[in-house]
Amino acid sequence: MKYTVSLKENHIFRRLYRKGNTAADSRLAIYVRRNGRPGNRLGLTVSTKVGHAVVRNRLRRRLREIYRLHEHQLVRGVDLVVCPGCDLESSRQCVDLAERYNYIYAAVGLHPENLEGASLSDLDAIRTMAGHPKVRAIGEVGLDYYWVKAQEDRAFSRDFFDAQLSLAEELDLPVIVHDRDAHKDCLDIVRAHPNARGVFHCCALSAEDAKVVLNWGWMLSFTGNITFANAKRAPEVIRCAPIERIMLETDAPYMAPVPHRGERCDSSLIPITAATVAQLKGLTVEEVLSITMDNGKRFFNLT
Repeated sequence: MKYTVSLKENHIFRRLYRKGNTAADSRLAIYVRRNGRPGNRLGLTVSTKVGHAVVRNRLRRRLREIYRLHEHQLVRGVDLVVCPGCDLESSRQCVDLAERYNYIYAAVGLHPENLEGASLSDLDAIRTMAGHPKVRAIGEVGLDYYWVKAQEDRAFSRDFFDAQLSLAEELDLPVIVHDRDAHKDCLDIVRAHPNARGVFHCCALSAEDAKVVLNWGWMLSFTGNITFANAKRAPEVIRCAPIERIMLETDAPYMAPVPHRGERCDSSLIPITAATVAQLKGLTVEEVLSITMDNGKRFFNLT
């Protein structure tokens, strides 16, 4: 598979600097082509008020970003991306990315670590964003007792989690759940929403709790931390969970698998995580990648 970025720079500069051009901005169309066929259109706004060298440098920086995104993701086997928000602004950015790139989809929600200054009325904006056709989940939402220490803040995060589960039920969207050191309260709140469906991302549940979640029809998702030497719970959970209920993820930029632990994680590293799952399940890496891809498509209703 060959990807190329098409850019007619001389034409662009002639257009930007032609005599009499008084526009404040001009949008540059850059196309990524796949095997010679038209692909995504990427926009870049450059000001005609700056010098030629400044514009050229901006174009070069933008092209480097494009190459990193498309060659690093698409060429290295990434077909689809679900980008979750953690507050109102990041949720809007996820929706914007989904609008710009045909292989990116969005999830919207408020993360338990991002509730300072938030109010339950903010869920009106989440509800509006969730109506976008490329929003496929509510998330990332849940509880985090590792970072959230004050009892008052924890209670507020429980109220928010409960309200976002209700919203997901109302909109018939799946939920991406963040659960860190809060397993009992997380399970209790999810249990109170029998019509909710979702996934425990970066799953840290015990095998016993995982069985409860699986009995509800929920999914479990695992990151590169299952490759760590100190991973104890995850291997046991993966062994007992049906492969049809497992998804793989990055939790980018964190949780890069060994031997890349401590580096920035991205989707190109998922096959390393899949290799650990394959070993635990007695499958090939290709089988794990294929099945978990199908699981993700089904869960997020992707084509």
